[in-house]
Amino acid sequence: MVADTPNPESNLQPERYPQHDLFICDVADAVLKDVMPQMEHPFYSLTKKPETAIRRYEHNGQWITITPSVKGLATIYDKDILIYCISQIMAKIRRGESVPRTVRISGRELLMFTNRGTAGKDYKALIDSLDRLEGTRIRTNIITGDVEDSTGFGLIDTSNIKRAHGGDGRLISCELTLSAWLYNAICANEVLTLHRDYFRLRKPIERRIYELARKHCGAQPEIEIRVDTLHKKSGSKGDLKEFRRAVRILAEGNHLPDYQVHFDDVTDRVRFTNRGIPPKIDAAPWQGRMSPDVMHQAREHAPGWDMHYLEGEWRRWLGAKGITPRAPEKNFIKFCQSWFGKRGAPQ
Repeated sequence: MVADTPNPESNLQPERYPQHDLFICDVADAVLKDVMPQMEHPFYSLTKKPETAIRRYEHNGQWITITPSVKGLATIYDKDILIYCISQIMAKIRRGESVPRTVRISGRELLMFTNRGTAGKDYKALIDSLDRLEGTRIRTNIITGDVEDSTGFGLIDTSNIKRAHGGDGRLISCELTLSAWLYNAICANEVLTLHRDYFRLRKPIERRIYELARKHCGAQPEIEIRVDTLHKKSGSKGDLKEFRRAVRILAEGNHLPDYQVHFDDVTDRVRFTNRGIPPKIDAAPWQGRMSPDVMHQAREHAPGWDMHYLEGEWRRWLGAKGITPRAPEKNFIKFCQSWFGKRGAPQ
């Protein structure tokens, strides 16, 4: 119901599978999830060229040493596999199911979930991603789930791949075991919901900036951050001048999901404004009251959310847009469906 971008089709990758909820079997509602430590710190390469140098990052007493394999450091595109696994695990937790560290994934389902093609080259790229995730070694003092694990570990411990015999040899299914560090973060509910358009962002730096905005702004109205601090936290290997240009282009395009980006050349600061929080108003155009039956239906479409809170958000949205709905109760239910589809259950 709330438009995330004014003209997304010109700035985002095409959505290959708009009816994603029809084919996603294991991830309830196709809600994307990621763990917060991965969003806050630069674990991943922002280039598709193999990055083989050891990376060291420190910020406010927290440090990470990342050692690539001969195939290179895991990239932000390789991370799509982990987002899929985290989403799958969180869906199972919500359904009250057991969640072992070993996750079984369907190659085709994963490619479709992440808005990729399903040709032979796409399956090969998926297998290369698994190799980089398994080969990249981490040592850090960042605590997940009340555990400070400073031993070395991979982003995934193992992967067992089943491929079709002959033909293009595509990946049919895979079982992978997540690292204890990542698994602890999931079980401790250190996760955030991502917008589905995350997979449609064209550039690695756009994905990384979105992750940082999502982690640090969250549900707040807005935050500001210095460009040099954002550059450091992004893990970008480009110089500050190049990074500043990328931020300026992102602000001009105004296509980041969930947040508007404002860049101030004078102060050299970036402001992220939450698109999901409309301006406060004194009164909404529609002043009627919702019936108990409608509130019950809405609750079924947005489980876990406080209906009075969502009603208030809906009324503010109507006022900000100057909308007087012809069928208010149906409009409110649709609003709740859209709200849950973008944000999932409240964290």
